[in-house]
Amino acid sequence: MGLDLRVVPAEEWWERGRDSSLDGECDLGLMVTDFIETGGGGSGGGGGGGDSWCSSDSDSGFPDPSYLSDKIQFLKYSMPQHETEVLSAVRTLMLSIKEKDLHSVKSGTCNASCIRFYLAKLLRLSGYNAAVCSARWQGTGKVPGGDNEYIDIIMSDSPVGQDDRLIIDIDFRSHFEIARAVDSYQRIMESLPVVYVGTVARLNQFLQVMVDAAKYSLKQNSMPLPPWRSLNYLQSKWLSPYKRHLGPINQEGPGMFSPGLHRQCAENLKRLQFALHTEQEAERFVKKKKKSRERMRIHGAP
Repeated sequence: MGLDLRVVPAEEWWERGRDSSLDGECDLGLMVTDFIETGGGGSGGGGGGGDSWCSSDSDSGFPDPSYLSDKIQFLKYSMPQHETEVLSAVRTLMLSIKEKDLHSVKSGTCNASCIRFYLAKLLRLSGYNAAVCSARWQGTGKVPGGDNEYIDIIMSDSPVGQDDRLIIDIDFRSHFEIARAVDSYQRIMESLPVVYVGTVARLNQFLQVMVDAAKYSLKQNSMPLPPWRSLNYLQSKWLSPYKRHLGPINQEGPGMFSPGLHRQCAENLKRLQFALHTEQEAERFVKKKKKSRERMRIHGAP
């Protein structure tokens, strides 16, 4: 039995763990406890901790979609306080950006670089050590070469034992779009955070889940997993050597936003802001519903 894909606060998962099951037998509370006790499977390499959680493999040998949905929801809301605060700041700043704020930062296709550089600037003005990171890697074996651009924040006051580098990807879901996706995969992808903010360790957890989901979806269509959907390739986007940039990598000129040249960026900005609004409205709805249930319990309602 899969859980619905509405946004659910982390605290609700503890309550659900006491009286619900995953695929009818795997207790969610035990899954959360196991995840915390094992440190979420660690960082780096890409095992993603999936094997340490209770098994929910289907007869086809792939994890059941409902199990993967539950893991996405857990990962989405199991954030330390300082990461939650950064996420809140990033969302607020993203929603404040206007088309006129965007400048030409690259010749040719911008690929949302202007949005990333402006957001990084706003984060620095808010007191964060933020920069745009450009990563590039050579193809090796079955992993194609490529490049990726994202934002990072160096946290000088992060809690002891916590990673001091946070990754920010402003269009996280776009990395996981696949051809002929089955409905269950589409729902899982749409349940991902619109903007990812967090450590590399937690990012690896998301990547492992999405690779498993892609394998399941492609299997339904008798399609193999292409190299650019593999875990190693996805990890290369954020784990490859990178350079931090405070200003545009290839300055085209001081001219303001050009509707013709950056029409795609304008459309991306509107799409991301709409998705953020939708995500926040869903979270507010769930919180309101939870508070209503709490009031009913306090007043003795059944």
